[in-house]
Amino acid sequence: MPIRDEFGIIARHFAPLSRGLVGSFGLTNDGAVIAPDPARGLVATIDTMVEGVHYLPDDPAELVARKLLRVNLSDLAAMGAVPESYLLTVALDRLKEEAWIARFCAGLAEDQERFGVAMLGGDTTSTPGPATLSLAAFGRVRGTEALERGTAQAGEAVYVTGTLGDGALGLLVRQGTLTGLREPHRAHLEGRYRLPEPRVLVGARLIGLASACLDVSDGLVGDLAHIAEHSGIGIELESAAVPLSEAAAEVLGDDPDLWPLVLSGGDDYELAFTAPAEADAALQALAAETGIPITRIGRTCAGQGVRVLDRAGRTLALETQGWTHF
Repeated sequence: MPIRDEFGIIARHFAPLSRGLVGSFGLTNDGAVIAPDPARGLVATIDTMVEGVHYLPDDPAELVARKLLRVNLSDLAAMGAVPESYLLTVALDRLKEEAWIARFCAGLAEDQERFGVAMLGGDTTSTPGPATLSLAAFGRVRGTEALERGTAQAGEAVYVTGTLGDGALGLLVRQGTLTGLREPHRAHLEGRYRLPEPRVLVGARLIGLASACLDVSDGLVGDLAHIAEHSGIGIELESAAVPLSEAAAEVLGDDPDLWPLVLSGGDDYELAFTAPAEADAALQALAAETGIPITRIGRTCAGQGVRVLDRAGRTLALETQGWTHF
């Protein structure tokens, strides 16, 4: 059934996602109330996904919803925040079936349970163009102890969580340009593109350990360049140290020319951060406790920009450092 009854759809599908959160009013008011807390700072972030740009039209609605929520939770993790709530705006074609919205909200409900968040409210509207979905997420930190991008110092180590390159390679799988993979590897790469894993378990624990942090959404090299620029330092990235999944390693073994894509392709949503040498033992203990690998991939230094090194210490030239939106 196509969308006809906006307020009925809100009551049937979106209002239950408020889960009785204080200040949400069951999505019946013009706004939500977020209570001030002098002991905990409020961290806010927002991301937008456009059909045909950030996800494919035939992607399952529940996975689209979960990715939309997760990319925002990744931003909160990069700030060291514990996720709490979110606002949602959806602009959909009038011919979109209500069943699509039901599946979309089912995906949100599943990840709300997993990550402990609830909906505060939002907006629904129609559009003649591609579907456009925006989500603003809110989290809390102790006082004002949020992680930043511009606070790294020369002489520190550079780390990442998880593995890199799976998201960019997964997009190639979805587009049909990366074929011939073994089924487990194909499924792994496609899954990592469609459904990233925000590192919320690690993010909040990095406060007091990391000196600067961000999430890898637009490509490792390009995102590290933000830390370098805002901190006024240089970064030397050891390409051989970049952690790879078994699937990505097999792809690169067959086609080494895809290495630049792994370093600059984006959609990984891992955390990249800097930390002083004395934090290494605590970081490895954190990795063991959470089960999320933390790998040292380079160092900060005097200078500017990101220099990518091969196994012999020679500079690798990349045509692009990362994804840009314009």
